Amino acid sequence: MIIRGKAWKFADYVSTDLIAPGRYSNLRDNMKEFVKHVLEDADPKFAPAALEGKQTYIVVGGRNFGQGSSREHAARLIKLSGVPIVLAKSFARIFYRNCFNIGMPALVADTDQIAQGDELEIDVAQGIVHDKTKGTQLQAGRIPPVMLQILNGGGIIEYIKKHGDLVFEKA
Repeated sequence: MIIRGKAWKFADYVSTDLIAPGRYSNLRDNMKEFVKHVLEDADPKFAPAALEGKQTYIVVGGRNFGQGSSREHAARLIKLSGVPIVLAKSFARIFYRNCFNIGMPALVADTDQIAQGDELEIDVAQGIVHDKTKGTQLQAGRIPPVMLQILNGGGIIEYIKKHGDLVFEKA
């Protein structure tokens, strides 16, 4: 799976509250409205630009991206905004798993090497990030085979619907 898009850079320690602001929690049953507020406390320009749909953005975070609560809404809102993948120096464990559960890859990479607006091409299975703007390549952490199967199945729910259980093929 190859993903292309423009980097939208965020700082270290972007919490789930910054991704999915709690003051809009009444919109959890209306994700079409809730997504209009994704990451607005980290960068108020992000949601309008992402939802415009003229450009595919790749969320690029720093350390411990997605820290905080275990709300799946945070990962889901990023995906609903049109973002196909999240890169970060490190992820909060639950956020990382929620990304795969909803069918959105998350890769650990040295995001200090990526600048706002860089054009990226990412080989998800190989964990390779090509920065087309700089002409450089980063080796990201590899996604475990089990997680790739969940991802390729469209997320955990779709995987279970298709396979009836969490029985994985041997890599």
